[in-house]
Amino acid sequence: MKISITSRRLRLTLFSALITVSAMAQLPQRTPTPNDTLNSPKVLADKRVMIQIYAPKASEVTVGGDFQASPKPLSLTKNEQGVWSILIGPLKPDYYSYTLMVDGVRTMDPKNPVIKQGISSLENMMAVTGPETAFEDNKAVPHGEVREVWYSSNSLGMMRRMHVYTPPGYEKGTAKYPVFYLLHGGGDDDSGWNTIGRSGFILDNLIAAGKAKPMIVVMPNGSMPLPPQTGMPDANTMNRMRDLFASELLKDVMPSVEKNYRTLATPESRAIAGLSMGGFQTLDVTLTHPELFNYVGVFSSGFFGATADEADTKYAKVLNDPSFNKGKKLFWVAIGKDDFVMEANKKTLAMLDKHNIKYQYKESSGGHTWVNWRQYLNEYTPMLFK
Repeated sequence: MKISITSRRLRLTLFSALITVSAMAQLPQRTPTPNDTLNSPKVLADKRVMIQIYAPKASEVTVGGDFQASPKPLSLTKNEQGVWSILIGPLKPDYYSYTLMVDGVRTMDPKNPVIKQGISSLENMMAVTGPETAFEDNKAVPHGEVREVWYSSNSLGMMRRMHVYTPPGYEKGTAKYPVFYLLHGGGDDDSGWNTIGRSGFILDNLIAAGKAKPMIVVMPNGSMPLPPQTGMPDANTMNRMRDLFASELLKDVMPSVEKNYRTLATPESRAIAGLSMGGFQTLDVTLTHPELFNYVGVFSSGFFGATADEADTKYAKVLNDPSFNKGKKLFWVAIGKDDFVMEANKKTLAMLDKHNIKYQYKESSGGHTWVNWRQYLNEYTPMLFK
């Protein structure tokens, strides 16, 4: 009986397999396309980069990114096989972001899985490596950890996420560490500094070289849940975002960090810095609560538009306090000479000068890009907690 049942099952299995093979044989065979072997982006030996996409029915494809000085997108050329391509560069070794537009539709490079996430968009990333990128590369040194940390925000009535870097050896030790709050810019979220910003690798390399003290780096989400806008936010929106962020940072983020991590919770063991919108938020927190942070960094930022006109009044108490300078071990401002927020930066510095606020100023080449902000992080961090 057992043999009979086994034989029947075997015959049924073979019969089913034959039917499946027969059915598959009758299916139309897929025709290979150039997309099967396409490689994009392709970094050549001379540091030029080939970007390609297979889009045979498209009528126009362009690409833009922080690899170019002009905001005007570049046009790709289509060949007979339907592959659009462009050769850019040679590029200075660094990490870049780029975005394709296919017939006016924002499109990811389907051959490149490395992305940068924002609050409402994605961008591809690419690496052109060389000696210049050593400070931000993934090198064979002791590595810390970057975690996605969820917490309940009472200020916003919702769950929120932040990224937290802990230095090498944190898990196995008992020591307490200084804390650096690192803020991103408009349009990004808390993942920005960890992806295109390369913050974890920059910290790892600095600590391994003995150039920076081991520290905890907190990267909160500075983008507030407000209706999206096109272009730069108006003054009312900027003020609302500023107030919401300050509330969440002081009432939710910092208490959560100091409760759950081994921190040195004193002003001389706290630093804050931010780029663009994050720089604006840094200025606001610093000039509202000067007692919290002894180290301050402002990258490519300032008081924008109408916020610059009200800043002198809003922060008058702190600006006119002669003890402000005594409480700051570092107030560092950096911007690229071609940055579109240079006017806001100059107005902000003029306000600080008017009130005799001491700061260090760096004006680099370039504009409002991550190419500069990674460099600023690499220069600013070694000056902390001295």
